[in-house]
Amino acid sequence: MTASETTQPIQASVQEVKRNPPARLGRFLSTGAYNLLAWLVLAVYLLPVAFMVVTALKPTDQLSDNNAPWYPSRPATYTFQGHTFPLYQVPTAQGMRKLALVSTGRKQSQFIDPQDPQARLITWSGDYQKLRADYVADFAWGNFTRLFTSLPFPKMMMNTFLLVMIGEIGVLISSIVVAYGFSRFPLPGGDLLFYVLIATILIPDKVTFIPTFFSYVKVFHWTGTILPLVVNLFFGNAVYIFLLRQNFKSLPLDLEESAQLDGANPLRRLISVVLPQSWPAVVTIALLQFFYAWNETRLASIYLGTNSNFMPVSFAVQTYQSLVPIQNMIEAGSVVVLVIPVVILFVSQRFFMRSMVITGMEKR
Repeated sequence: MTASETTQPIQASVQEVKRNPPARLGRFLSTGAYNLLAWLVLAVYLLPVAFMVVTALKPTDQLSDNNAPWYPSRPATYTFQGHTFPLYQVPTAQGMRKLALVSTGRKQSQFIDPQDPQARLITWSGDYQKLRADYVADFAWGNFTRLFTSLPFPKMMMNTFLLVMIGEIGVLISSIVVAYGFSRFPLPGGDLLFYVLIATILIPDKVTFIPTFFSYVKVFHWTGTILPLVVNLFFGNAVYIFLLRQNFKSLPLDLEESAQLDGANPLRRLISVVLPQSWPAVVTIALLQFFYAWNETRLASIYLGTNSNFMPVSFAVQTYQSLVPIQNMIEAGSVVVLVIPVVILFVSQRFFMRSMVITGMEKR
């Protein structure tokens, strides 16, 4: 096929589009409507997060001020001759003016014009309490400073990352080995065992809570240690095993068979052949486990209690919020807990999204 023959279908398509502008306009409108709907859904979804961040930056006094704007702010003031006066939006004959309230009265109040403070006082008739105060933006970064000085954040972060690392090692090793066994070896009754494993996902945690609590506390005496939070992870996770098995089954067998002919045992084939092709799935499992460990509060509150030696950051922030029930401090703690997972997901989203596709369909 020559170059001219190749370009003929493209030129024909371009001419068809030029001859049919309504079709092109329809496609543009449908795409625009879809994008608009996606942006609206995204805005609604992110609205609580935006509210949380804005509230975390508000001064405490603003929380009880019903006239304050929605953004972090404080009442504007004007300093004159060593005295500080609040600023109000005052209706006058010249229009709405920003004036500083000097003295108040039941029927008349006196103001200073900040633009001309040496002029005589302006007398205004009316109830000054009905005037709208003037506000200036004020981001209370001290909320985060107070939070970090009230809690031992460096130690809590170390505790959290210790739990994350131990959990990641345990759940990845166990889940990868079990998933590889289900995907590659014809075990007797292997399908039945796999179905039983998947069925455990449907069992609520409340059903197994009492026997596990009795075993950890009464039998092994693990109260106040991190063992109840990490030991179970060394026995795999049914959801992770399912995702990894789907990924392993989608990989071609040619490379593994070649490695087997070269004398590679199953463990060598798993490490050298299978895992290098499955990094997106492994990263996804690691991310899911990280999010679970980072947000862990239930097991920490049960087995660790108020033991500060092993308290993770999410549980410590939640405990602090119950002791200091101020809304801006509650939201500041939530922002701190939220930031690191969002950053990690943003950095590794390419692997995460790729694995969501790979584990959901079979490769051809």
